[in-house]
Amino acid sequence: MVKITRALISVSDKTGIVELCQELKKWGVEILSTGGTAKLLRENNITVQEVCEYTGFPEMLDGRVKTLHPKIHGGLLALRENLQHLQSLKDQGIGLIDMVVVNLYPFEKTIEKPGVAIEEAIENIDIGGPSMLRSAAKNYRWVCVLSNPSQYPGVIGELRKYSGSVSQELMRDLATEVFARTSHYDGAINRYLKSTIRSKEGAPADTWPAELNLRFEKMQELRYGENPHQKAALYREKGNTKGLVNLIQLQGKELSFNNILDLHSAWELVKEFGCPAAAIIKHNNPCGVAQDGTLKKAYYHAWKSDELSSFGGIVALNREADLEVATLILKSGFRECIIAPQYQPAALDLFKTKKNLRVLLLHELEPVDELEFKRVGAGLLLQAKDTACLAQEGLKIPTKKKPTKKQLESLIFGWKVAKHVKSNAIVLTQATKTVGIGAGQMSRVDSVFIARHKAGARAKNSCLASDGFFPKPDAVREASRAGAKAIIQPGGSIADDEIIKACDRYGIAMVFTGIRHFKH
Repeated sequence: MVKITRALISVSDKTGIVELCQELKKWGVEILSTGGTAKLLRENNITVQEVCEYTGFPEMLDGRVKTLHPKIHGGLLALRENLQHLQSLKDQGIGLIDMVVVNLYPFEKTIEKPGVAIEEAIENIDIGGPSMLRSAAKNYRWVCVLSNPSQYPGVIGELRKYSGSVSQELMRDLATEVFARTSHYDGAINRYLKSTIRSKEGAPADTWPAELNLRFEKMQELRYGENPHQKAALYREKGNTKGLVNLIQLQGKELSFNNILDLHSAWELVKEFGCPAAAIIKHNNPCGVAQDGTLKKAYYHAWKSDELSSFGGIVALNREADLEVATLILKSGFRECIIAPQYQPAALDLFKTKKNLRVLLLHELEPVDELEFKRVGAGLLLQAKDTACLAQEGLKIPTKKKPTKKQLESLIFGWKVAKHVKSNAIVLTQATKTVGIGAGQMSRVDSVFIARHKAGARAKNSCLASDGFFPKPDAVREASRAGAKAIIQPGGSIADDEIIKACDRYGIAMVFTGIRHFKH
């Protein structure tokens, strides 16, 4: 137990600081402070001594130097059981400091501001704050250190419980949080300097750092994970507010782990298209996808692609949901979630008749260029997001038969869908709608079988998109049996000559993209 007799208070976030200092005042604690914090405390009838008065040294360099002084850090770092330390303090006229309350300059909030100047960002790099926090945390057996307003109630509770003292158990826990905070703070500065200053000065950016520091904050706990016996929670990367973390739930039951995965997949898919588009996702794979002149038509064709599998699916729309499409969605069967960038009031009123239906709003439709992570035991795989786009002038047509303009449009549509289907992926399309999707099979020809089965008669005169090259002509043979008339695939197989000959034999036009779209 440590009796608090002197505290140093210097905070940028003033939340709860008056209440904390009023409690310290009750126990006769001497308070040292700086600038705006000292002004606020005096306005609330709390006696404060300015740090510059205490140290006998004025603030300088526009406030860059004010707490970097031996009378501050000596008072924090001295070991109370070490007689030499105590004698040194006495010789230099330095008093002990038992509590530090510091939160850092808002560097991360500053760099999030649109168009922030580098000079402003640099001025918001805190120097004295982290120094005091680390000094206090290093000596946690004797110094209570608070780095976040959320910690104040717990400390106030102990001051009341222990008559102005704080337990060493709490001080240890608070010190541990300090090093997590300063580590994250320095990491944010490091990332900013690398990505912003180096790029503006023409230096190459380090895409793959030698060490990777990630920090995520919990947004919410989930009912369970992929299965009921697994615990789960949703976290957001600190300083990154892009993508699904901006999701707003307008109605319905709590989102599940699987809902969030499917919503992410569905949203990334509909963002591919400039025209009105709809997608229905189940188990991270699309059941049906379509784009059309109206959202209602797009949704209708996405639903009709695979009515059976779409039961209980996730619906994503890339346009405002109006009453017409909302009516069709409810008529088409049970849906877990609907996500769109906007809703007409009439559509929302209709959805309210299904109280368990999760209706979600996400304004951001622009592609987000970000890194993707996959955990592998104690390791982490890191890769750039698959943002590859097709340029028609870069396509190769090695077959005797050339695709028509309409077929080429259908092939490119299917190619975009295939990027979001688990490999091995085969997508059969008619115009700009899917009619059969084969996903996640160990052999490509099996994916063709599945896509053909789902399409039925609609496979006749269809176009086929494959996320990877054909290793054998068997998939071409099955595509021909299904009725496909054009194929788009990466090419690059040692069997390409055989594949081309097979297409020529069956009268199929084929396009090579040179781009693979595996999704594991």
